Amino acid sequence: MTDLDPVEGELDDVIAQYEQTLADREQTLGDAHPDTRATRNYLATAYLVAGRLNEAIPIYERNLADRERALGDTDPSILTFRSSLARLYKKVGRLDEAIALYERTLTDREQVLGETHVNTMITRNNLATAYHAAGRLDVAIPVLERTLTDRERTLGDTHPHTVTTRNNLVNAYEEAGRRDEAQRLRDRAEAHRLPPTLGA
Repeated sequence: MTDLDPVEGELDDVIAQYEQTLADREQTLGDAHPDTRATRNYLATAYLVAGRLNEAIPIYERNLADRERALGDTDPSILTFRSSLARLYKKVGRLDEAIALYERTLTDREQVLGETHVNTMITRNNLATAYHAAGRLDVAIPVLERTLTDRERTLGDTHPHTVTTRNNLVNAYEEAGRRDEAQRLRDRAEAHRLPPTLGA
């Protein structure tokens, strides 16, 4: 027995309780009741914590469909939820579904929030990494280049989001055999690096 066993056991118990509570609430309150939906959300979160992504995903899909019916396709909370589902698809290797959902979310965020809104740029970066994971470097690289330009202009060269996109682009250049461009980007990043702070 390891130190982790009790924690794992507790999580299994929590999941079993949520599963039973959800079944009871669906039967007594109905699928659309707020308490039923809340329990469904808690169960999905517990599945995620347990690493049971393939069980969490159907709940996310159902919750997304319910929210879209209630709030419409372009409500900001819907766009955030859709992006979370796309991230789950990517984690379990369902790249085509992840890409399609990221593409849809990006289109809506560009329309609702604008092309350089921080959440729009997050979605564009995530879409590019999904393209990269799917081996579509010819599409991923231009998206990363645009995202890097936008992030440098709006957030600055040393912002963590800018650094993330720059690293993603360096990796994509390397994998595509474009090593000179990757090195130039590294050199540019080094030039923008902040000097160390002296003192306390």
